[in-house]
Amino acid sequence: MIVVMEKGVSQEKIEDVIGLLESKGFSLHLSQGVERTIIGVLGDKTQKGDLALEALEGVEKVVPILTPYKLASREMQAEDTIIQIGDVKIGGKDLQVMAGPCAVESREQIMEIAEIVKKGGARIMRGGAYKPRTSPYSFQGLEEKGLQYLAEAREATGILIVSEVMDTRSVEILANYVDILQVGARNMQNFALLKEVAKSNKPVLLKRGLAATIEEWIMAAEYILAGGNKQVILCERGIRTFENYTRNTLDLSVVPIIKHLTHLPIIVDPSHGTGKWRLVNPMAKAAIAAGADGLIIEVHPDPSTALSDGPQSLKPEKYMQLMQELEQMAGIMGRSLKPSVNLHKTGTEG
Repeated sequence: MIVVMEKGVSQEKIEDVIGLLESKGFSLHLSQGVERTIIGVLGDKTQKGDLALEALEGVEKVVPILTPYKLASREMQAEDTIIQIGDVKIGGKDLQVMAGPCAVESREQIMEIAEIVKKGGARIMRGGAYKPRTSPYSFQGLEEKGLQYLAEAREATGILIVSEVMDTRSVEILANYVDILQVGARNMQNFALLKEVAKSNKPVLLKRGLAATIEEWIMAAEYILAGGNKQVILCERGIRTFENYTRNTLDLSVVPIIKHLTHLPIIVDPSHGTGKWRLVNPMAKAAIAAGADGLIIEVHPDPSTALSDGPQSLKPEKYMQLMQELEQMAGIMGRSLKPSVNLHKTGTEG
């Protein structure tokens, strides 16, 4: 439920309400706006007795949250969440592109792609050091060595880094190297992992599961939020349907749905969503038109030799073209796609 305090209420009366709720064993989420203070109350009210909160001084009203997800809901927080890492904002009017290879293959490869990504205007580079593959015989990634290459690329170019965390054991290792922790589609309902990334001070990019409903996806985000990490970015990457022409079915309707139901930023992955490089450009623009806060796009200097997901990777020239078109698209949508040349090279805030 949500406790809405009266306009201009004193801090003392707010503390009285907080004290009562905490004494009853509730977990609280405090949101203090310019005019109103809202107290989000988490816990089973039926087990706490009759609180009669509306009888307390300073309380305007008590509103139940009917959805199973509480912290992610628009009822709990009306304004959009904007995640800031250094001078990069995810959400709000800014659009962000996370571009780079599916997998880190070598130091030379990742340094080359980092320069390409920055030149094109993206401010965040993606790259997998630990690779979850369907086949145990496929390339599994360079692991910590790959993370070291990514960190070196960040130092050289100033771009931020996002990479996938595979299990609870690797959270701390990745957090030492990257700016954003990615939880992949296969791990969306790995609840132990969600609880572990919640303990980090890093933003978390949470991809939608292969066959996850919207509610299941938001509930996965709720695990991270309930664990104390408010920096959650949702990522639509296509769902499994009967169609087999594309790798997945990219569900762009989910963008306005997420915007309506939650306050969390959402980006779209047209590379995994389609599996075909020819479809990445039109679906990327369609995602921005639908209201997405950004994109994650696979780029490789030579897709024919890529160790992972070559058919869906853009060549550098196609990536450059897409970024130019996205800048125009952003203007049409009243958004801003800022070039990476404004980035500083001196680290980031987690």
